[in-house]
Amino acid sequence: MLIGFRAENARSFREQVELSLLATRVADAEVVREISWRRNGKSLGVLPATGIFGANGSGKSNLLRVMNDMRAFVLSSFRLGTPRSRLPTWPFRLGKDRGEAPSTYEVDLVIDGIRHRYGFRLDATRILEEWAHWWPRGRSALLFRRQGDDIELPSGQRAGARAALGILRPNALFLSTAAAASHQTLLPLFEWFQRNLLFADVNSRTARQALTAELLEQADYRDQVLALLREADLGITGASKREMDAEMRERILRALSILRGEEEGSGSGEEDIEFEDFEVRMLHEAGGEEVELNPSEESRGTMVWFGMIGPVIEALHDGSVLLADELEASLHPHLVNVLVGLFQGKQSNPNRAQLIFNSHDVTLMGDSTSHALGRDQIWFTEKGEDGGTRLYPLTDLDPRKGEAIERRYLAGRYGATPIVSRRQLESIVEPAATGDDR
Repeated sequence: MLIGFRAENARSFREQVELSLLATRVADAEVVREISWRRNGKSLGVLPATGIFGANGSGKSNLLRVMNDMRAFVLSSFRLGTPRSRLPTWPFRLGKDRGEAPSTYEVDLVIDGIRHRYGFRLDATRILEEWAHWWPRGRSALLFRRQGDDIELPSGQRAGARAALGILRPNALFLSTAAAASHQTLLPLFEWFQRNLLFADVNSRTARQALTAELLEQADYRDQVLALLREADLGITGASKREMDAEMRERILRALSILRGEEEGSGSGEEDIEFEDFEVRMLHEAGGEEVELNPSEESRGTMVWFGMIGPVIEALHDGSVLLADELEASLHPHLVNVLVGLFQGKQSNPNRAQLIFNSHDVTLMGDSTSHALGRDQIWFTEKGEDGGTRLYPLTDLDPRKGEAIERRYLAGRYGATPIVSRRQLESIVEPAATGDDR
């Protein structure tokens, strides 16, 4: 499970940003997952879901993008780069530095019961620093440390790293290079990035719909997909998928590989595959009969819901971390609550998958009697005077148990809300409304 994520000088985050998924003293006990992180049984309480809220343009989506950027760096750094290629970096571009300062990324996580911490610092031309530690026996131990072209390795790791050291480039991550050389100790860390930080945004919509369509074809998942389609009360009783030729099948598989980060272009939205090409038809009941509808006849909300089902089911099955941008887009609050509840529930989420999302759906914060998210599962983004984004947790504001968080947030008690002057707005539209006739 993911414990925490840190970054600095990345997209709209000029200063260091840190997201923690560790449960606090105010956590809802029924959702906390106790994770053993070292072999003597020591455990950590980790949260299965976190929601980020804030005004438009405050940086909510950028937090998820920065996490996805780190994943893309790890997966493609060695495989897609060349000795002279520039690194695809997105530093903070406002102010005197104008994007010239290096960016930093770091994750804290537990893999197979062992805690790991991995990170790197880079600019557009090279990897400046890179490090990895683990806690196999309860104490931090070095996996490797990099300063420029110099790699420090424990004595037990040097023999296995020779192949990677021989092909390492200044602009490639050592972790990516070591994975390509089948370094057995570092391979689990690399493979964690392959399975996690899956980014569901508008650009991955087609690939996500393809994934749902693919799961409909598999007996192990079909009933789950149909159950979630029916949960939306859309009148859908089933779905069918028509036969397709080999070329179309290849296009679908390519879209899925991009979604999973297995090919160049992950999350880029550059694929031109349309959902209608997949030949999936929804079955609706009308007058006791089933009617098959073309996707173009479905509502936007139906198609958004269809595109979320595949990634959610796959994440719950694999125990992955799913990043969902604007979770509530075109969805009823009931359906958003269903998705969050799937990750929060220990029965529906036995493999400890995690959901990190941003949203404007304040009903998730809850009132004094019920809530979808606990107090330590709510974070806010706010834009500063320098244009940089600040991320902070609700717990910094000491909310009381039973506090009407939704109402207090809308009243501006926690910040992270747009500042709107009604008088200024009225002055803007007044000339148009009262202008003289000519």
